[in-house]
Amino acid sequence: MVEENPLIAEPPTIRIMVDQVPETTGTAAADLAPVIELRDVSCFYGSFRAVRNVDLKITPRRITALIGPSGCGKSTLIRTINRMNDLVPSFRAEGTVLLDGQDLFASEVDPVAVRRRVGMVFQKPNPFPKSIWENVAFGAKINGYKGDLDELVERSLRRAALWDDVKDKLKQSGMALSGGQQQRLCIARTIAIDPEVILMDEPCSALDPRSTRQIEELMAELKRDYTIVIVTHNMQQAARASDTTVFLTMGEDRAGYVVEQGETVSIFTNPQNQLTEDYVSGRFG
Repeated sequence: MVEENPLIAEPPTIRIMVDQVPETTGTAAADLAPVIELRDVSCFYGSFRAVRNVDLKITPRRITALIGPSGCGKSTLIRTINRMNDLVPSFRAEGTVLLDGQDLFASEVDPVAVRRRVGMVFQKPNPFPKSIWENVAFGAKINGYKGDLDELVERSLRRAALWDDVKDKLKQSGMALSGGQQQRLCIARTIAIDPEVILMDEPCSALDPRSTRQIEELMAELKRDYTIVIVTHNMQQAARASDTTVFLTMGEDRAGYVVEQGETVSIFTNPQNQLTEDYVSGRFG
């Protein structure tokens, strides 16, 4: 019997289910197989190389923060992981990107199937001009979800710590929520399709400190079930919220590359590279 590959253009009525992996903390995570692995990945926009020769392993059920100066390719990397950059005509990638050992850029892999398993939360909250209920249910509906949508919406909103705020106004527009609530609505919309990985591209950059703290607390809850990768320019946020930190910078050719990666506490208290120490201490960047 041939094993089905969930990344190859499966019918939309099939909902991808993810096996539970024990919560990981500390050094034990190093022994786990990576959920995502990048091997010698370089990214180009036309003739410009934006990222060069990146090797990176993302372990399950942890928060990995990508830090570094503007323009070093952090957003390019995460958009490459879920193939959002395929929508940019001039983009191309070299190297290998693996999700659970499967090559995401293999010719038979369906990019839409990749995005079902690797969700994305953007820098600016982007709720649809629909009701709160429709925002959360939208992805599940178009993917042929056969269960109870009301139950799915409630469960997703509860997991996004938003249910108590909106349970009496589910028919109101998601656009009417505050900025922090809109971002949590977008997170609820993402987890409603049950991804394995959640990518967050500076999700708190447009939020006030209180809303930022709420998102960070939510991330800590979500990592029990999801692998999270966050891009942030906020050093305090990376130190507070992440388990692993990856520091990137730019070379003379303006291409981003990985300088150092490791446990967050080590990166911020005992970095092994002088460039890392200069950046996390605020000497440049």
